[in-house]
Amino acid sequence: MADSKITPETNGVRYGLYTSIGMMVYFVAASFINLAERIEFSFLNGIILAVGVCFAIVRYKRICNGRMPYLAGFGTGIITALVASIAFGLFFILYAGVINRSIMDGLQAQDLFGYDLSVTIAFLAIILQGAMWGMIISLIAMQYYKSPDHKPITGIE
Repeated sequence: MADSKITPETNGVRYGLYTSIGMMVYFVAASFINLAERIEFSFLNGIILAVGVCFAIVRYKRICNGRMPYLAGFGTGIITALVASIAFGLFFILYAGVINRSIMDGLQAQDLFGYDLSVTIAFLAIILQGAMWGMIISLIAMQYYKSPDHKPITGIE
């Protein structure tokens, strides 16, 4: 695919998949050293998500020759976060539901849901958390990466 035909959607999907791979690698590595059951280490997934969203916005701005529309950049960030969250959530279903079922026992013992926490609820929580963090990260990143002559709307036209 040529860079000139990249849209916010295709760019977001591409970087969302890259970001989800980074999150999966971190999760498997944490699982091998018995850190995946400790909720406080999941903040690194947020950092991985922030890096992926920023890379997606920077690449889209570079393709637009520095003239990126604000909402296109914001949409790129949100799509990146949604794709990454959904892909990581599906991986979590596979990992916690099939490959390593014992991981849910540790999460159930420490989570507020207790033994009501299922793989499905964890999947939905991953998507919700990723979507909300993605929106916040995209808003913050777009304040930095917006076009230098961006002017807010002053009135309804």
